[in-house]
Amino acid sequence: MNKFNVIKKLLTDHYKKNIIIHKSPDKGYRSRVEFGFTENVFTMYGNKNKIFLTTFDIAKKEISTLMPKLLEEIKFNDEIQNKLFQVNFRSNSLGYVMISLIYHKEISKKLIDLINQISIKLNCEIILRSKKFFYSTGTGFLEDVLNINEQFILYQTDQSFYQPNFYLLPKMIKKVKSLIKKPNDLIELYCGSGTFTIPLSKQFKRIFATENNRKSIICLEKGIKKNNIDNISYARISDDEVSELFNGRKFKRMKNIQINEYNFSHILVDPPRSGLSKNLISILMKFKNIIYISCNFDTYLRDIKLLSAFEIIDIELFDQFPNTSHVEIVSLLKQK
Repeated sequence: MNKFNVIKKLLTDHYKKNIIIHKSPDKGYRSRVEFGFTENVFTMYGNKNKIFLTTFDIAKKEISTLMPKLLEEIKFNDEIQNKLFQVNFRSNSLGYVMISLIYHKEISKKLIDLINQISIKLNCEIILRSKKFFYSTGTGFLEDVLNINEQFILYQTDQSFYQPNFYLLPKMIKKVKSLIKKPNDLIELYCGSGTFTIPLSKQFKRIFATENNRKSIICLEKGIKKNNIDNISYARISDDEVSELFNGRKFKRMKNIQINEYNFSHILVDPPRSGLSKNLISILMKFKNIIYISCNFDTYLRDIKLLSAFEIIDIELFDQFPNTSHVEIVSLLKQK
């Protein structure tokens, strides 16, 4: 039985309608990949075994094409290879690539000069990182242009989370937008760099977004300014701190944002694989509409059972990582 049939069967008690599945190509779909580096090859682990790579056909074409070219540039250069232990790649919708080279050593001026030359030759941004050191041949931000009925610009850094399947990302955003009925204000938790926040700003009167990652908050702020949006407020607070916020705790990080001045019609949660905390589950009971996005079906099903006062109104599955057990879930829960 494939993973989709397993999920459909386990959801039978919670959702009776047919569940739409969005498939992805099994190659060329990943816009974000991370590798180890040793002996002039990229490395990763599969089935607990170390795999050696010079290219990676699961990655976007721009990344897989650039990988052997980068190896060719650095294979005879001890200054670049020495203490290099990780190489990360990201690509945007326009095919521009950001590469991060991460070292266990101090970065020398000679290395910076070499990387500047390679960056120009390969037409990509290259970032150098070591302990307490950062250098980039560009701005350090990767700009992404998304067209979802209208155009939005989003930002990411080499250390911020960003949805890795470029093929399915616009479809996920469109699905979330379609779930919104009778909107007023939105509160969003785990908002990241604003992947859903910024496109949803056109549908809600006001949005209050929360995120605990500093880099993601910087990207969100940059995206708000770039898109000329004036109805999004945000704070760097965790999910448990959101629970404390609703229970009356004051945070300096909230600045002048007054939570009791909002009229929330919806809450959107997109938690990590660990799912929702018990404290947050109790806060969700205050809302009529929950948009729950999940990357882990096991914790999603656990949380759905705990949210027994709600029923699933709409749910779709997105095969973010073909040929793996992983599935992304987009759903709308409504109070019974």
